Parts: sequence; structure tokens; C-alpha cells
Amino acid sequence: MSGVLPTVRVVVLAYGPEPYLREAVDSALASTGVDVTVVVVDNGGAPEALASLPDDPRVRLVTPAENLGFAGGVNAGAEGLAEDFLALLNSDAEMAPDALSRLVHVASSADVGIASGSIRLFDSPDTMNSAGNPVHLVGLSWAGAMGEPASAHTALADITSASGAGLAIRAEWWRRLGGFETQYFAYHEDVDLSWRTWLLGRRVVFVPDAVVLHHYEFSRNALKMYLLEKNRQIFLRSLYGPRLRAATWLPTAAFEVAMIALARAQGWSAEKRRARRWIADHRRWLAKRRRAVLAERVRDDRFMASMLTATLDTRAVPLPPGAGVLQAIVRGYWAVARRLI
Repeated sequence: MSGVLPTVRVVVLAYGPEPYLREAVDSALASTGVDVTVVVVDNGGAPEALASLPDDPRVRLVTPAENLGFAGGVNAGAEGLAEDFLALLNSDAEMAPDALSRLVHVASSADVGIASGSIRLFDSPDTMNSAGNPVHLVGLSWAGAMGEPASAHTALADITSASGAGLAIRAEWWRRLGGFETQYFAYHEDVDLSWRTWLLGRRVVFVPDAVVLHHYEFSRNALKMYLLEKNRQIFLRSLYGPRLRAATWLPTAAFEVAMIALARAQGWSAEKRRARRWIADHRRWLAKRRRAVLAERVRDDRFMASMLTATLDTRAVPLPPGAGVLQAIVRGYWAVARRLI
């Protein structure tokens, strides 16, 4: 097998104007040390953006009948996966020529499920966008190490969740996980995939020399707030084991009250109610999924509790004045509760 390059399918989603789509695809095609194909999934991309795609036999366009969201779109792009590895690249990101080979090298390890890139800010390549995404015990997740110097993140490290902006996963592991859960539509699906990877006995690893430059722009709108709240609840209710759910019930319930108040203050109460209705309407599905996931796990709630943080990063999750006291209370609570799991 010496000299045979690993094959990688890179999936890129297109939705809306996509001013950087061509650059994203070109960067994947320029990857060294791997045999690359790129599948662009048209989730409603602007015609001019799709027309800009390179005339290259390694590029294929998939056009679903409707916008499938990030989760369903990636699943569509991965359909019939025959390559050795699947990689994800945001349509507003560019990977370094050796990034994909570095991700593949780490993902090749028998105990690794997902390899996550060193996601940097495009306009400041020495500054982190994500060095892996933490997960708070109430189900929130954010871009880890956002704004920190890349020089502070130079070692391979286990992380709770990979960033969907740039990652690689062995094809057999993707199939084992069944891909993304499509009920998420968008947001939190990479957290779910990472959590299930840990549950089933493999690691999620940050790869510091797999550099991906991201035109990152944080946005907040009504639909996003609905999806974030719905998906946070899907994660909590379908992936936490019974002991972990019991240990996190109190801070999760308190956080729910706080989110209701925040939604009212920021004007998205309708979206919050809509998310709660969705969860109520899908109780049976959530319970069924939870039973199925937990029936296969090889890691218990005590181990999974070690993957969670009790501290919200205020750089990524703005908190009101006085929240520092509440954070300290939650940290104190979690220091005790996790020992009882």
C-alpha cells in the first residue's frame, strides 16, 4: 500500500450568496498528500456562486429538492461514501494545503473518531476561531479559545466537540454513527456527533497543524435562536444518561428560567415557545433515540461528565452584570455533583 494516497471526500454546503465558495473549493482541491474529491451541496446557493465552481472532474454538485440544513445537507453530500475519509469544510473557509493530510493522519488512529482542525480567523491567521468546542453542562456550546493566539494551542489535545468548519472522520466511523441527526437541521449537530463518538469509545482530537482560515461572523436572528434552543434540548434529552441528567437537572432548570427571561428581554419569546412546543411534540422520539444511543454506549455517565464544563466563556456567551457570582455557584455545585454520578 506504500505510495497509495488516502481518498477523501470533502463536503461543502452552499446556501445564499456564498462569496467565498470558489475559494473554499479551490483550497480543498489544492490539498497535498491525499486524493480529493469535493461534493458541493446546493441548499439554495446563489446561481452566480454555483456557476463560479471550477470545471474540475473532482468536483460534483448535489442539488436536493429542498434546503436540508447543515445536518441533512452533509448527509446528502456523504451519500454513497466510498472514499476512505469524509471531511467537512465551511463554504466561507479555506484550508491550508497540508491541513487535510494532517487531519487524515490523526483520524487514522484506531482510537480516534474525529479529527478537528485549527480553525483560525481569516483576517487574523495567528488568532484562533476554534480550538475545539467546549460543552457546558446545560447543553450550550461555543467556539473554544476564540480570540486567543494560535501560539497557545500547538499540541494535539482531546476536545469535547469538533468544529464542523473543518474536520475529518473515517468513512467507517461516519457510517457507524449514522451521520448527522437530521432533526437538528442546523447548529449543534457537530456537538451531537462528537458526543456520540466519545460515548462509543473513540476520541475527538484537536489537530493544531491542520490550519483552516475562517471568515467568521457571529450572527443572531429569530430562526437561529429557535434552532439553538430546540437543539440544545435535543442534545440534553436524547444523549445524557440517567445519572448525568439527574446531576444536571438543577442548573438546567435554573438556566431554562433564565433563558425565558432573556428571550422576553431580547424579543424572541415566540421562538423560545416554539422550541418548547417542538420538544413537547417529540417526547416519544426523544425517548426512543435516547434508549437507542445509550444502549450502545461503552462510556458511562461519570466519564461523560468529565467532558463538560461548568464555566461559560463570556467572550462567546455574553452574560449580564453579576453573572460571575452565578457562575461561581454553578462551578461549586458541579464540583460536588459530578462526584456523585
